[in-house]
Amino acid sequence: MPENERKQPVVTAYLPTFLPSDMRHVYRQIVGVRRHQNMVIARKRQNPGAFPFPEEQILMVRRPLTRALRRIWFAQLKRQAIPLSAREVDEILDAVKQQKTDILHVYFGSVAAQLLPVLRKVSCPVIVSFHGADAGVDTQNQAYREALCEVFRLAGLVLGRSDSLLKRLQELGCETAKLRINPTGIPMDAFSFQQRCVPPGDGNWNFLQVCRLVEKKGLPTALRAFTEVSRVHSSAQFHIAGDGPMRLELETLAGELGILDSVHFHGFINQEQLMQLAGESHIFFHPSQMGADGNREGIPNAMLEAMATGLPVVATRHGGIPEAVKDGESGFLVDEGDIQGLAEAALNLMADSSLYRRCAQGARDVVESHFAAGSAIDILEDCYEEVLAARSRSEDLGIQA
Repeated sequence: MPENERKQPVVTAYLPTFLPSDMRHVYRQIVGVRRHQNMVIARKRQNPGAFPFPEEQILMVRRPLTRALRRIWFAQLKRQAIPLSAREVDEILDAVKQQKTDILHVYFGSVAAQLLPVLRKVSCPVIVSFHGADAGVDTQNQAYREALCEVFRLAGLVLGRSDSLLKRLQELGCETAKLRINPTGIPMDAFSFQQRCVPPGDGNWNFLQVCRLVEKKGLPTALRAFTEVSRVHSSAQFHIAGDGPMRLELETLAGELGILDSVHFHGFINQEQLMQLAGESHIFFHPSQMGADGNREGIPNAMLEAMATGLPVVATRHGGIPEAVKDGESGFLVDEGDIQGLAEAALNLMADSSLYRRCAQGARDVVESHFAAGSAIDILEDCYEEVLAARSRSEDLGIQA
């Protein structure tokens, strides 16, 4: 058969919901593959306008009618993840077979732990992607750690978004030989470099943070650091794009700090609005920290997107952030919770236009050289081909994979 007529291997992505608004990076991966046919299995469909996908390539598995009762029993009374029912397991296995799946790609580690009854029976190779929280939250729970160890054993490859995350997965029990880097892919043409005028003629320095409003994003640290900056630059403004459970707490804190008039909570915004906000901003804050529940970062997508536009970053030495931000090259790093250090780094950038421009160009260069979408997709598809080749070798040797 001619090369161009060969059937592309089918990669089926499994996600409980396709897709929440903050999962654009996952969408880019799924639709970006070129050497494989992409399919999806999900239980719930969200945001089809923002994340279009051919209906014939997505299969929805039904939620059991008793799910509400099971949620009360497992989630509220027993305080554990709701296990799949026997019917759900059968439906997912049927969907995998119906889509003629060659590789099952499960997003994320916590989802794979719930999906174990399927992973034990599925006949195709499995790849599991970890993104950060799934390697931190609940890992003190012995049952979850044991489930992850079984996920590691059953998976052909285990992917992580940063070197620091791969090290964490190794600590949790994953064989080093199975671990592969799975960098975030940023479409460079969608985030063009913007040469900002610094210092701004009107004195209105704009700070930006884009994230869910949760503990690990370090927003109280950002607000307190911005308070210190505003003592020097009274016209400075802080824009926070995103929403989450901490919003009321953060608004209250901004009021207590006396900066509420200078802090703007935009909520979730679309890509066009985000690009406009990034273009009007001068410095990107991202002082991430380890959450009390173990939640941690990989490499934040919003940070990489901002860097692609030429926004210097002031962030913390947390998770995979140091793999993208280098002191004096693409921004500055401080220790977690270091309010004064964060403020001083920002003030240094604001005081030195040549340093600012060097970090702005450096931010763009880092993303272009290490996180561009095309090369990230190539790395992912190389992983797909690796597990298929391993399966083929096992079959040739008569070994059950």
